[in-house]
Amino acid sequence: MENTKAIVVRCGNEEYAIPVEQTVSIEELEKVNPIPHLPEYLLGLMKIRGELVPILDFQQILYGNSAKDDPNAKVVVVQTEGVYFGLLVLEAKEILDISEDTLTSKGLMAYSKTPYFSSVANLENRVITMIDPTILSDTLAGMDDITDYVDQQVSENV
Repeated sequence: MENTKAIVVRCGNEEYAIPVEQTVSIEELEKVNPIPHLPEYLLGLMKIRGELVPILDFQQILYGNSAKDDPNAKVVVVQTEGVYFGLLVLEAKEILDISEDTLTSKGLMAYSKTPYFSSVANLENRVITMIDPTILSDTLAGMDDITDYVDQQVSENV
């Protein structure tokens, strides 16, 4: 059986996993410049290694409350084909090898509000929901506006 290497993060009381191959870095939450008139889950732009990165509050997306005031909050920077963005989570816990034989998608496909939940790892003493960052960025309302705004800011500063 093949393994999936993933970064395990926490939002609410639940654990989620983001594939390592789509993870660029894990950062401290620093100064975020807000962008008016965009969805509530978008905290704004943060400069990371000289790049403007949109920061999405994953706690807000999932549970309707923000992680931005939590002292342990981390930004997991992910790269998809279409966009580079940061996910603010309550905690970035560990890198885990998840065996393919522990993954199931039963029950997930029926719930249309979270199409970015790709599967669930049913481990001995914990359950971890796998996140697909590409589907997340493709399905969140307002992501096209965010991407356009970042592209505009970058082209103006070139």
